[in-house]
Amino acid sequence: MAISTSRREFIQASAVIGAGLWLGGSKASGKPRSPNERVQYGVIGAGGKGRTDSSELAKHGEIVALCDIDSQTLAKSAKNPAFKSPATFADYRELLDQMGDKIDGVTVSVPDHSHAPATAMALKKGIACYTQKPLTHSVWEARRLAELAAEHDVPTQMGNQGTSNDGLREAAAIMKAGHLGNVTEAHIFTNRPVWEQGNPRPASVPVPAHVNWDLWLGPAPLRPYAKGVYHDFAWRGWWDFGTGALGDMACHTFNMPYMGLDLKDPVSIQATCTGHNGDGYPQKSKIAFEFPSNEWRGPVKVVWYDGGNIPSNDLIFGHELKGGKSPRGAIIKGDKATIYSWNDYAAEFVIYDNDGNEVDKPEVEYEKSPGHYVEFHQSVTGERKRAVSNFEGYAGKLTETILLGNLAVWAAATGEGPKVEWDAANLRSPSHPHLASIVHRNYRDGYEV
Repeated sequence: MAISTSRREFIQASAVIGAGLWLGGSKASGKPRSPNERVQYGVIGAGGKGRTDSSELAKHGEIVALCDIDSQTLAKSAKNPAFKSPATFADYRELLDQMGDKIDGVTVSVPDHSHAPATAMALKKGIACYTQKPLTHSVWEARRLAELAAEHDVPTQMGNQGTSNDGLREAAAIMKAGHLGNVTEAHIFTNRPVWEQGNPRPASVPVPAHVNWDLWLGPAPLRPYAKGVYHDFAWRGWWDFGTGALGDMACHTFNMPYMGLDLKDPVSIQATCTGHNGDGYPQKSKIAFEFPSNEWRGPVKVVWYDGGNIPSNDLIFGHELKGGKSPRGAIIKGDKATIYSWNDYAAEFVIYDNDGNEVDKPEVEYEKSPGHYVEFHQSVTGERKRAVSNFEGYAGKLTETILLGNLAVWAAATGEGPKVEWDAANLRSPSHPHLASIVHRNYRDGYEV
């Protein structure tokens, strides 16, 4: 059989022939590995979470290109001893244009507003994508990235590590097997935000020489630079850049009930909050999602809590919520039993019967993960078809579900929001058509998805 000489087809063929060849040539030969026999990764966003993502993938492949708008971060990352003289860029568009035929996958670990433009460009070039959570900044973007991943048949994974956690998978399997009975409600809570939000814009200051502010803004509207409130952490609290406490943590904490109950396409969302000015997210929120019944369960109501809002411990029969003054976790209520997890990734959980007694976990079958980053790497090499949290089959819909909560928050600017009806098939709110600008935002020229 003739084998194409293109790099990505070579990778897939090598994986089929055997992992021994892929991971460094024939094990019997003892010869040094060829550079062409290693996955070559590019890194978009080298600081913060990008530092972790790139370091983890360097254990499995070669980091050959780095991109960051902060020259100090870029220079520091390039010195990572696990990397071998990577090419460096300030603009991810240049990285993808110049290195697109040399890299097999990229990590996208930048602020939320740039996730979709960078990821879409890579997908269209047939490059595998590991994109941090939340997958996108808007609901429409989540749908579009899932479509692009399917259209181009590209391996993908969102960076919600709990999906690869055995505890989360076990809890989800318990729900799917019916051990909780008829589940009617779930309560999900976080200790976020841990950054300031809901404040007026600060005074502008000159842009530091090491920051390319125009590239950092990317698809977002122009605004002056301000010290310490945007780059490189507090951007999460601003509508133009982040997705608030919900977007930051729900891809983790919402993940277990999403997997266990198939929580897709709510029919309505409603929020109460401390109010906002349309520029920054509110300091605290409470959001109710209504999910319709599906083929194997009845309707489910989910309530999200952030900013210090927490559910009553009556939901767990008076047992104390773990986490001290900042509890976080998920409570799933069925008519036979209740699951309570006090961990963002659902790594640990207990089951209570209807008398509030802790009971043994039933034995269930579920696929154990080889590791979060290993799943992605194996999907790139062809050792597995897809990571569990791939865009088209999992992460796209999870992100859609979560970001719909922010539609309700936007509608709750005065503090008390109306019920926002949702038509998932058409990505629109029949009751609040003006929310279309939040569902599908505008982009600056050169950054369209």
